[in-house]
Parts: sequence; C-alpha cells; structure tokens
Amino acid sequence: MPKEGVSIQVIRRLPRYYRYLSELESQGVEKISSNKLAAVMNSTASQIRQDLNCFGGFGQQGYGYAVAGLREEIGRILGLDRTHNMILIGAGNLGRAIATHLNFEQLGFHLTAIFEKDERLIGTMLRGVRVMTDDAIEDYVKKNDVDTAVLAMPKDAVSKMIDKLYSCGIRSYWNFSHYDIAKVYDDVIVENVHLSDSLMTLCYRINEKNTDT
Repeated sequence: MPKEGVSIQVIRRLPRYYRYLSELESQGVEKISSNKLAAVMNSTASQIRQDLNCFGGFGQQGYGYAVAGLREEIGRILGLDRTHNMILIGAGNLGRAIATHLNFEQLGFHLTAIFEKDERLIGTMLRGVRVMTDDAIEDYVKKNDVDTAVLAMPKDAVSKMIDKLYSCGIRSYWNFSHYDIAKVYDDVIVENVHLSDSLMTLCYRINEKNTDT
C-alpha cells in the first residue's frame, strides 16, 4: 500500500513506470539504472528516485533496479495483483471502443456486464458479453459482486443514472462523461477522463511549437 501522504501526482506517474518497465522486460532487459530509465522515459533520475522512495526505493547501490522485480512491485502498489468486478454502461461508439481495445484483466479489472438503453444494441455481443438493457442494472448489481462502473454515457444520462448506481453500492467510477459525480457524493472514488481536454492540450502544444519556429 502507498505510504500515507504520497501525492496524487506521484500516484499518477506509477502507471507510466509500469508501462515502460513492461516494455523493457519484454525486450529482455534485466536491470537498469535510474539514469538510463530516465533517458528512456524522458524524465530525470532524481524524479524517479524521489517517486520510488515514497514506497521504499527498490534500487540497489551500484546495481540499479531489477526490471522485473520493480515492475512487479509497482503492479502490487497499483493493486494489479487483485481483481475488481466492473460493469460498462453505454455500448455506443465510445463504449465499444473501451470494451474492445482495453485488456481489463491485466489492469486489475474484470468486465462482467454491459448495459445500454438503445434497443438496437440490446442483445448484441461485445467482448463476448451480451449487452443488456440498463433497466436490469439494479437487479444485476444486487445479485453480483460489482464495485466499479465505467460510464460511457452523455452527461445528462449519468445525472439520471448515478443515484441508482450509488444506491446499489457502487463507489468507484471510471467516468467518460463531464458529469461531476464527486460533487454529488463525497465518498466515491472517481477517475474522470476528458478526451477533449487532452486534445486541446495537444492543440496548445502545436500552437506553441509553431510560434517558436
């Protein structure tokens, strides 16, 4: 578990460490220094050491980091050694992309059910799971061990759905809408994904580069 007081900024960098270490391990790299890891990640050695020291360090003087061991430790810190049951609400274009292209099992989650209000999509198969009507959510969650919901729905739809999900006991959300769940319930865990924000950031960086040239 993370030590008390570890900043959210450090936590948000851990998946990036995990991803790069996974790539290095697949390339057969067995050990790496903080300087070489920093060069690979376009970071700094001091930043890497400071981040990892929040959880114990893991490196050895004169040796560096054991790639496989460090990857495993970061995976444990992230909770990837446990599995959370997850449902997806919204089987439209975004929901289908999420379900199709993410390996949930390697990321600590098991996608157990998919729900949709569009009758044209109900009964179709997605990732080997039959899409059900969203009217069945409450009954399904009460009968199954579900702790996380992916919300691939418009903001207005989430505002109408969130009370039902909360009353069913779901307290963690991967939220692709712009609805502020934490403003309604202060005891939930929410990861908001704003694709438009990322695209606008890209736009800014392009404009800055063009201005400099």
